[in-house]
Amino acid sequence: MKKPLKGVILAGGMGSRLLPLTKVTNKHLLPVGSEPMIYHQVKQLTTAGITDILVITSTSHMGDVVNLLGSGKEFNCQFTYKVQEQALGIAHALAMAEGFTGGQSLVVLLGDNIFEYSLKPYIDNFIKQKKGARVILKEVGDPERYGVAALDEYQVIQITEKPKRPKSPFAVVGAYMYPPDVFDVIRTVKFSKRGELEITSVNNVYIKREELKYDILEGKWTDAGTLESLAEAHKILQANKNHLK
Repeated sequence: MKKPLKGVILAGGMGSRLLPLTKVTNKHLLPVGSEPMIYHQVKQLTTAGITDILVITSTSHMGDVVNLLGSGKEFNCQFTYKVQEQALGIAHALAMAEGFTGGQSLVVLLGDNIFEYSLKPYIDNFIKQKKGARVILKEVGDPERYGVAALDEYQVIQITEKPKRPKSPFAVVGAYMYPPDVFDVIRTVKFSKRGELEITSVNNVYIKREELKYDILEGKWTDAGTLESLAEAHKILQANKNHLK
């Protein structure tokens, strides 16, 4: 029997595209529907049976995040907190989770991604797979904004970050599932031209090993990083009354 999964919520960043809303608060604490945005990620993990959760956020807003979430008792889970002092990419933030995971597999959620439905079916698929990582894809009208996946029937064969000429309409959404060796993989990737450790670089290592599986997301999804997408996130969760279907 596999050990329980660990959960990681990445809630750092400056939220500069959401100014002036983020002038005095972390964007993941902004209201979406009737609750702070980060509640959505907590619910996604706990409804999938993940109750040991690491929250990684920035120096300037750590106090606010801890004051909001507390120990986890309110959510029937347990929180651990870490500070990412520099915004050096998703993979850089994820590397901070190595000691927390203790050799167990993990589910990583970006704090600004909002989903209409529960991610539990996809997490269950990850638990069933024998090796490798798993991502979730969504067909979008503007794939050039995202990491874009080229596919075969069973696995991802290439991911290109924000391509000018996308090879497919399938964007990689902000929910990643990794085996314990992900931290060894992160140590092999190099900083991109943007000066970040890109999660796409990590995923491409699993692709080279033929170990990156995928699911196609059902329902609506948005990354609430702009004023327009924040409004869309609000509509999605308001329609659900902040409950996961």
